[in-house]
Amino acid sequence: MRIHLSSVFVDDQDKALRFYTDVLGFLKKEEVPIGEHRWLTVVSPEDPDGTELVLEPDAHPAVKPYKDALVEDGIPATSFAVEDVRAEFARLSGLGVRFTQEPVDMGPVVTAVLDDTCGNLIQIAQRV
Repeated sequence: MRIHLSSVFVDDQDKALRFYTDVLGFLKKEEVPIGEHRWLTVVSPEDPDGTELVLEPDAHPAVKPYKDALVEDGIPATSFAVEDVRAEFARLSGLGVRFTQEPVDMGPVVTAVLDDTCGNLIQIAQRV
């Protein structure tokens, strides 16, 4: 058994696709129209056949309170592995990405938390 898909709820699929591809560097994998929304996934360019991240519309009424509570408490919706958190922090900050947590050493990992512009906090993490 392996993880095939994971989702992050987004308030605007077009904005999310731009952020996750143009800023974070993921590649669009799937885009299938489904009514007013799309089945929209991105993957890491380092593993294009690996786990897909679904940019899931946050239209369900339960989603907004859930997302708001996570953001209010500073809890990331998900975490992405990077080779060097400090280098990614510098690169993304240079692109205008807003971080809610700058790089922090946490024992075996270094983490930082960014705002994905679509209603989520996303953690980036590096094993040290």
